[in-house]
Formats: sequence, structure tokens, C-alpha cells
Amino acid sequence: MKLSVCALVTLLGAPVTSAFTVDFNLNTSSRTTKTSLDANSGSKGTGEGWLTRPSAPVNSEESARLTLAESLKGSTFKKRLSLLGSTGSIGTQTLEIVDACPDNFEIDALSAGNNAELMAEQVMKYSPKIASLASPEAAEELKDRLKALGCQKMPEIMHGDDGILACSTIDSADTVVTGIVGAAGLKPTIEAIKLKKDIALANKETLISGGPVINPLVEEYGVNLLPADSEHSAIFQCLQGVPAGGLRRVILTASGGAFRDFSKDELFDMCENDPRAVQAKATTHPNWDMGAKITLDSATMMNKGLEVIEAHYLFGASYDDIDIVIHPQSIVHSMIETQDTSCLAQLGWADMRLPLVYSVSWPHRLKMPYRPLDLAELSTLTFSKPDVVKYPCIELAYEAGRAGGTMTAVLNAANEAANEMFREDVGLGFLDIPKLIEGAMEAHKEDLKIDDIVLDDILSCDAWAREYVAKATEKVKEGKILSV
Repeated sequence: MKLSVCALVTLLGAPVTSAFTVDFNLNTSSRTTKTSLDANSGSKGTGEGWLTRPSAPVNSEESARLTLAESLKGSTFKKRLSLLGSTGSIGTQTLEIVDACPDNFEIDALSAGNNAELMAEQVMKYSPKIASLASPEAAEELKDRLKALGCQKMPEIMHGDDGILACSTIDSADTVVTGIVGAAGLKPTIEAIKLKKDIALANKETLISGGPVINPLVEEYGVNLLPADSEHSAIFQCLQGVPAGGLRRVILTASGGAFRDFSKDELFDMCENDPRAVQAKATTHPNWDMGAKITLDSATMMNKGLEVIEAHYLFGASYDDIDIVIHPQSIVHSMIETQDTSCLAQLGWADMRLPLVYSVSWPHRLKMPYRPLDLAELSTLTFSKPDVVKYPCIELAYEAGRAGGTMTAVLNAANEAANEMFREDVGLGFLDIPKLIEGAMEAHKEDLKIDDIVLDDILSCDAWAREYVAKATEKVKEGKILSV
């Protein structure tokens, strides 16, 4: 296998340089944030900015004891799952895991959008106690379809937010899989935590927006928050057996998205001269089968910026100790560096079922009918530094994370809104997405809240940022140039 180790070590230890600098000069009682990636990327070994209680069960004596105790129970466990987002990519792949391991998993509740046809098939197969869809019309359609199929064990059929909450808080489930896209997963996750249910977290926005609220709740109620996306699962797996204080640095790998093979100049030229081609390509991922929102986030590389924030809350690492590298093959799903400078990596095919199965079976290793990894077949693994001029969303995410408090909620909501409007073809250009996000962050700096954050603070900032983007988008549609 051809892998330049020296080049990789040089790459991972090198600072990221950038000509795109976001300077919010956010003043708080404890610090002033005025940084750029060229000054603060890479491990400094100071320990500053680390969280003492991350949300994942890692980096403490308590978590080590818990992992050992759970491991010794053996793999004959039985878990009852509530699956939020059952008809999406996360949901359908989770159900494939249930199919492969029927002795280990049972479905108690399913919630989804408006795909009544697929939900009806899932209800007939898994017999949940509750089935919920987004709208009352979809719920009625589900009821009619189940009657037509001769359903003998009709679930309680619900809709809307009440239905999602009912699924996330159903008494019999011990684990909730959060496959809902966006900030909509925040409330049901909080309510599930309060009932001491473990969370298989496939919704990264829950921690990005709500980290200041979620992390204290995880500690208070003593639940396990287990990452279900590929990068954070990789880090989590690498941390198994690493003692408290052993983690030095987190290294997130990124495919590079739809435009990874374009130079900065080629991408910018295409945005100016062929925006239709940009829109078509931005919504197609080269490696992963994902939903539309996440696919576009990958093209802007905001997904990786969001994962930096999520890694901070999950594993406690400071933003100075979380790096990103481009890895087009998507085989190394992420890495950690320990205090002795050893690097541990988790490898596997680009298959979302791998992190999902670990999130619902941790710390066990279930035998799965998947294709084994063949490194000789791969031949070459490559890595490179991300171009933060080409991908300005990366640095926006670092800036929001370092600002802390409610700024990450604004970043996330502004991105969700801009992402959706770009996909709806209302007249936004690809490069308008980071401009809208940056504008929302700049406008929020005077109202930034750092301490004593509650759920209402997160939700109000989320609503405000979406409104800001909507208004700014109207200016774009009128032909006005965005500037910050």
C-alpha cells in the first residue's frame, strides 16, 4: 500500500494557513476572541479550553470503569430502540442493523417526515408501539395504508412535535437513535436524556446548537451519549482504552466534498459563469450516500466545521487541539493523537452502518455481514490540508466555536437556512452561503450570551438567525451584493 507516512506526519503537525480571516473581536468576561486558523491550529499541549466533562463516556476514570463493566456483560444484550427519522438514510440503515441482529434489538417507536408509504412498510415489519409522521395528513394516510395492509397490531399513530416527543420518551425504549436532520432534534433529545435514555447521536446539530445545555444534562442524568456519525464514532472507537488525560489531539478527516478536485480558482470561476452546474454538483456526494442537506454541507465543508464543534463537546478537546485533513478515499474515518504523539486511526469502507452499529451496541463488537476492508485493494491513501480560502465555512465554524455560548447556535441555524434556500433554488449562489452565515454571526456578536444558557436562549437564537438569513436572501434576489 502506498502511504507517505512522513508526508502525513508533516501534514498533521503543520499549521493551517489562511488568507480568509474572520475577526469578530468578541469581548466576554473571560476572554477576547480574535483568531485565525494560522495562529491556533494544532496541539499546543497547554490543556487550555478543554472541557472537564465531555458528553461522550471518555477521558475519565468513571468512563473507563463504565466501559469495562459494560464490556464484561457480554454481547447477548437486548436493546429496545426508538428511532427518530426512520425513513431517512440514518433510519433505514439502522433498521438494516436490526434486521442483521434481531436477537439484540427491538423497535418500540418510529418517527419520520411525510413518507407514509415507507413508514407503513416499517410498521408492518417491526410492529412499533408508536408511529409518528410530520403532518396530520401523512398520519391519516399511514392509518389508511395500514388498514389496507391488514395490520393486526396497530400502533398509536401521532404527528408533529408531539409525536416526535412521544417517540423519544416512550417508557419501554432504553436507547433513542436521533436521525432527524437539523435543530429539530434538540428538544426530543433533551427529553430523552431527562428520562435517562442513552442517545445514539446521528444528529450533529444537537450538540452544535445545544452543547451548552446538553452536556450538563448528560452529566446530571448519567446517560451515555454515543456518536453515530462516521468521524466521531471513529474518534470514540480510538479512545477506547485511552486513560484519562491520554488524549492530546483530535484529527477529523474529510472527503473534500463535491468540489475536492477543483482548484479555488476553478470553483470560483464556475460559480460565476455556470451557477446551474455548481448547484447540480453541490448536491451530489462523491463517496457517501447521505441526505440532501448533509451532502450540500459537505460541498461547502461546513459539515466538517460543524463536526469540529461537535468533537469539542463530545470529547472535550479545545479548538486548538482539533484539526481537519482532506482524505478523498474516506477510508480513515478520523484519528486521535495521544500524549506520547502516537496516532490511532479507525479505518473502514464508507458505510454508515459501521458507526451506527457501534453506537447502539457499544462497547460490544457484533458480528456483521459486511464486506471486510482490503487495504491491498485500496493501494493508496492520500491526505492534504484543507484550503480555507476555497472553503470559508471551515474558519467560520472555528470562530463560532471559540466565541462559544450562543454563537454556535447562530452558525448552525444560519447554515441550515442558507443551505435550504440554495437547494430550493430561490436565487442564492454557492458562495452566498458563507456570506449569509458570516453576516448572521457578525450581527449576533452584540447579543452573544456565554454563561447560564438555557434551552430558550438556543431556540430564540436559532429563530433569529433563520429570520436574518431569510431577509438577507431577499436582498440577493433583488440583485444586491452581500457584504459584511
